[in-house]
Amino acid sequence: MLDTPLVHQTETFLKTFGEALESGNIDKATELFQDDCYWRDLVAFTWNIKTVEGKDQVRDLLTRQLATTAPCNWQLADGEVPTEEGGVVTAWIQFETELARGYGLVRLKDGKIWTLLTTMVELKGHEEPRGFQRPLGAKHGVGKHRTTWKEERERELSELGYATQPYCLIIGGGQGGIALGARLRQLGVPTIIVEKNDRPGDSWRNRYKSLCLHDPVWYDHLPYIKFPENWPIFSPKDKIGDWLEMYTKVMELNYWTCTVAKSASYDEQAGEWTVVVDRDGVEVVLKPKQLVMATGMSGKANVPVFPGMETFKGDQHHSSKHPGPDSYRGKKAVVVGSNNSAHDICAALWENDVDVTMVQRSSTHIVKSDTLMDVGLGALYSEEAVRSGMTTEKADLIFASLPYRILHEFQIPAYAEMKKRDADFYAGLEKAGFWLDWGDDDSGLFMKYLRRGSGYYIDIGASQLIIDGEIKLKRGQVTEVFEDGLKLDDGSSLEADLIVYATGYGSMNGWVADLMGQDMADRVGKVWGLGSETTKDPGPWEGEQRNMWKPTQQEALWFHGGNLHQSRHYSQFLALQLKARMEGLPTLVYGQQEVHHLS
Repeated sequence: MLDTPLVHQTETFLKTFGEALESGNIDKATELFQDDCYWRDLVAFTWNIKTVEGKDQVRDLLTRQLATTAPCNWQLADGEVPTEEGGVVTAWIQFETELARGYGLVRLKDGKIWTLLTTMVELKGHEEPRGFQRPLGAKHGVGKHRTTWKEERERELSELGYATQPYCLIIGGGQGGIALGARLRQLGVPTIIVEKNDRPGDSWRNRYKSLCLHDPVWYDHLPYIKFPENWPIFSPKDKIGDWLEMYTKVMELNYWTCTVAKSASYDEQAGEWTVVVDRDGVEVVLKPKQLVMATGMSGKANVPVFPGMETFKGDQHHSSKHPGPDSYRGKKAVVVGSNNSAHDICAALWENDVDVTMVQRSSTHIVKSDTLMDVGLGALYSEEAVRSGMTTEKADLIFASLPYRILHEFQIPAYAEMKKRDADFYAGLEKAGFWLDWGDDDSGLFMKYLRRGSGYYIDIGASQLIIDGEIKLKRGQVTEVFEDGLKLDDGSSLEADLIVYATGYGSMNGWVADLMGQDMADRVGKVWGLGSETTKDPGPWEGEQRNMWKPTQQEALWFHGGNLHQSRHYSQFLALQLKARMEGLPTLVYGQQEVHHLS
């Protein structure tokens, strides 16, 4: 490593900080933080996903966790050199605790910690078998009655869930369940993933045929196996489905298709779940110690109820059931909603000569895809970022290192630039009558996603159709459905042969109510959101995603999911929490969230 004044300064700080922690001098350690500091910990110190804000909260965390965590060996990460910009020193760091090895990112301002990210990388003695520790695979030498890899794999598939029980059961086999299953497989945690569909990837294949990912490929890698360099920037849904199916097989996941979870209950005394599933028509009772709900942010359709729906003579369905435009050529369609799915479906219907009208019930944030990639994602997730040395793992940690309390402050100028860059585009939308917004505080798409998971569209062409009047637009609330259309609150009516309800999805908490009862759903409370007191994200402030990837108020019940980026990144930390519990390691949880909202 280069021996520069900045390197020396940073190393000296880390030595001082580390000595304060190792000696148990909480006062000294706390004084090394700015008054307006933020410490985000992913499992390493808290056995939680937790951010503390300000020196008083830092002191509380250290008072409760320092003795059992026993951190040591704080130093600059191998091969990394700190940088300085605008008076802020940024440095990649590594450290150890009593049970684990950690990695992180620190930002120093005026010689004190402004932001600190600490993450658990691996548990000591339970490292993943990769690199120099990868399995040999071949069985050199000779021996009677030896089994092959294929025979051993077939035996595992036939016995797990019957002769032996999984330690962990994951309900939901989309990208979230698959990513977590892969992490747990590498950690040696016996796991079954149950999925209602016929094949891995069907949750993507079964959506409307024009669906593509709106996030770029660099943002969407799964753990361990990255997309190849010739993979398209925006993946078509069926291509993603095939990739997930391939991934499930080559990562040797125990993946039960055609399997529906019917009920689940937890025995506090035995410390295990009883989960009844229907596997291809046969009832199976599973007894896992840990249960993970990976049913997806877009799993439980929010289907509205309007007077007269039963009288409609055409086709009506939620966007999750939309088959595509092929059978509606020459007909009239109304799409209720104005976010991603609504725009995609409207555009596909227009392309297939359908007379289509979008009903916008509330304001929507729109950003052009190419502008978002350039201004919003380019520094971390782009070909230019890769060529400059940015890895997926580093990009994930940099994004994770920005505390949610102040993340919007970093987003506001980026979206102001987008608004300026595409001013003519937005003027055209407003002239067409489209109801635009930029989030409650002009912080744009990412904050909307983190706070409420809805309310936006990444434009890949549909907006121009609205500007040009090719997709018709009506603003208002649906008051009634009749046999050949619907009525709005301004008294106007729209004729329709097809009504698509692009009305979004409910909380994963709803799946808990279906499977375990409303009492259990109320016990764990609302899933998703930060408590920002913005639209659809009521306070109080949580500082992290509610109930995601961390302990809940129900022992041994976890939630996992989000987009491909979140499924990849947070699966590491959820897997480590589950592995530690399987091995009987002490996992003293700090700052477990309270329940403020039941749904």
